[in-house]
Amino acid sequence: MTERPLTLRSGAEALAAPLPPLLAEAEHLATTVIVGDHGRRRAGLGDTFWQYRPAQYHDERRHIDWRRSAKSDNQFVQDKEWQIAQSVQVWVDQSASMSYASRDDLPSKADRARVLALASAILLLRGGERVGLTGGLLPPKRGEAQAAQMAALLSEDHTDDFGAPVADGMLHHSRAVFVSDFLGDIDAVERALSEAADRDIRGALVQVLDPAEEAFPFDGRTIFESMTGAMRHETLKAADLRDRYLDRLARRKDRLAELARLSGWQFHTHHTGDSASAALLWLYSALERRS
Repeated sequence: MTERPLTLRSGAEALAAPLPPLLAEAEHLATTVIVGDHGRRRAGLGDTFWQYRPAQYHDERRHIDWRRSAKSDNQFVQDKEWQIAQSVQVWVDQSASMSYASRDDLPSKADRARVLALASAILLLRGGERVGLTGGLLPPKRGEAQAAQMAALLSEDHTDDFGAPVADGMLHHSRAVFVSDFLGDIDAVERALSEAADRDIRGALVQVLDPAEEAFPFDGRTIFESMTGAMRHETLKAADLRDRYLDRLARRKDRLAELARLSGWQFHTHHTGDSASAALLWLYSALERRS
């Protein structure tokens, strides 16, 4: 994994300074995913040709494409592609729990979450969408400079043990992405999704977990401690906790999936030992869905 992301002091410095490692890695990840236009292919207002269709009774004669119609017994009109940029707002958990990595050869949950979020933002920006961060931290905009600003803000670490999604300031009828381990207060997730649903916001929840958090490979005397040291539990028989832990984790994931379904969102669990490209492709595809 690359070194910790550099903090950029201003938009001007972001453009002038060397690419921060986070942005460079996200750019590299984005190039591994081949995607088309971001879910905007439907008839409507626009300048780009989409398709020919048979003329209907309500079409005016001035809209008929006479060159195409001359090749057939029917009359045809051109449909233009509806091209209205969406606004997509992102929240990434920057709390202490996300800094966990069970092995040196694995990225931390924070590193993977940041790279996935920023890579998806890069793809969206290339597709002409407006992207920003939730909570009014960075209003949705277009352009390469926006990705640099996101990289700078996402590089910061927070001191809380667990994070909670921030839905403040999210635009009505927009899209959103929440990326976290979602091991903190589940009620906070429910409140954020409820606020989003009230504003007709659809999106995706991406749960990022370390493989050890999924498998619970602990045995014998073990000390479990939160990343800040605020919570600590010691046991002589860690294996005795495995079934209860795995049951609680399964129930947590089921609850997240249910909350997403009720809010019209998509839910996915990604492990830091798995392909980042596959997770990015899932996320990008999830944002194309309208249901």
